[in-house]
Amino acid sequence: MYGYKCEYCNGVVREKLLKREVFKHRTGFVMLENVPVGVCDKCGYRYYHSTILQKVEDIANGKQLPERTEIIPVANLR
Repeated sequence: MYGYKCEYCNGVVREKLLKREVFKHRTGFVMLENVPVGVCDKCGYRYYHSTILQKVEDIANGKQLPERTEIIPVANLR
């Protein structure tokens, strides 16, 4: 699925398995674990397969339940 040229720098997009990846959605954030992602070996730009983005959409919209929910620490920088 990968091995093509990056559209931003002409590097090569290679598959990388990420332990965790956080996605911003209009309804909040979704974290996926063990995510296969295309990553440019030169600039680091990430490419996501449509099935990954659909899973984020389904979890964010409540069509699929997450395995668990984690609490994220928040700090005020003022």
